[in-house]
Amino acid sequence: MAAAELDRIDREILRLIMQDSARSLAEIAQEVGLTPTPCWKRIRRMEEAGVITGRVALVDPALVGLPISVFVAVETGDHSGDWIARFAEAVASLPEIVECWRLGGDVDYLLRVVVPDMAGYDAFYRRFVAAVPSLRKVTGRFAMERVKSTTALPI
Repeated sequence: MAAAELDRIDREILRLIMQDSARSLAEIAQEVGLTPTPCWKRIRRMEEAGVITGRVALVDPALVGLPISVFVAVETGDHSGDWIARFAEAVASLPEIVECWRLGGDVDYLLRVVVPDMAGYDAFYRRFVAAVPSLRKVTGRFAMERVKSTTALPI
């Protein structure tokens, strides 16, 4: 489904779901001016098209014992298919990595890692560098304050 195929009502449904995915279908339908059945059909269509990729509960990391976020910049000297596959496997196997982005520019990958403390980061770092060969540089940047965090897209 292309972005152009989303009409005003689809976008409003998405805004409401991104704000609170626990809203009832009846509440969403009322807010967008539909009855529940056509609203549900729109939601199902967007799920089937991959526009809606899942619904989750957002959790405060500090309240579950993971108050430290580290942004880890990774540079590698190897860009082969085998290395990329091994890197992806390592990333998938390390639960502390909650986001991984491949970048253009001077850094190859940027990871967001959540840990309970400095010892937790050190343990993560040791497992990470052992699992991934040919790392040129791994630089951790520790978040001091979360100024803004949202999963809602500005649609």
